Amino acid sequence: MSFPDITATLKAAMPALRGRLLANQPLADLTWFRVGGPAQVLFMPEDENDLAYFLRNLPDDVPVVVIGLGSNLIVRDGGVEGVVIRLGRGFNAVTVEAGHRIRAGAAVPDVKVARAAQEAGIAGLSFLRGIPGAVGGALRMNGGAYGRETKDALIEARGVDRKGEIRVFSNADMHYSYRHCGAPEDVIFTQALFQGAPGDPAVIAAEMDKITEAREATQPIKSRTGGSTFKNPPGHKAWQLIDAAGCRGLVVGDAQVSELHCNFLINRGRATAHDIETLGETVRARVKENSGVGLEWEIKRIGVAL
Repeated sequence: MSFPDITATLKAAMPALRGRLLANQPLADLTWFRVGGPAQVLFMPEDENDLAYFLRNLPDDVPVVVIGLGSNLIVRDGGVEGVVIRLGRGFNAVTVEAGHRIRAGAAVPDVKVARAAQEAGIAGLSFLRGIPGAVGGALRMNGGAYGRETKDALIEARGVDRKGEIRVFSNADMHYSYRHCGAPEDVIFTQALFQGAPGDPAVIAAEMDKITEAREATQPIKSRTGGSTFKNPPGHKAWQLIDAAGCRGLVVGDAQVSELHCNFLINRGRATAHDIETLGETVRARVKENSGVGLEWEIKRIGVAL
């Protein structure tokens, strides 16, 4: 489906806008699952000030959603109404600061932060190697892997709210819990400052290699997938509940529960977003029936179902 083109109206209201505004822009290729419909408007701001200017001048009734690397995301087949914001080149700087700190833009892949820390002899950030996404997503979801979470390393985050105000959040202001951030939903994170500790680059490199090997051995990372599908419920591992409910390898359309790690869903090539979401809901129903435990989606789902 396609949406009414509102880009000319938006451009007229924002003469100083520097970023790109694209109407009815396909989103499937921006997600790891490679599914979904278009964005009514895709906006790629030049930098933080451009993003703030855009949000300040955007009419209140136009919905806004932000996407990152698309690793933990299902875009539904009908596409996304309103504006989808994707941060790019103006948000991908990584700098090493005094006191074993790393500052990274929200568009920087988590693995790149881990690598910069390793090269600078900064320990404590290797876990980011195991998160398949960018810094913005890690901030919004309290992303974690291999025993550590974003909350364990974050000093502060910067972001822009829906009114176009630039705001800074301390770690405490983020109100983190497991795979949850309590900062206001309308804030689009632009930057993070992480705290590490002194370390030996060779030791850190070996730690990162172990994480890489563990991921390759246990996760279908070469498939069209989306990271962990469901949060681990208190006292349980989601994959074990899914396995016990007989869902390993389960298929809906061209979507499948991974045989390798059954908390991962896979697009075998021709799956629709509807196939993948229906498969996830089928898994949830079977787990609930088998164990009484309700699984919560970890993957974000946006847009209109067809």
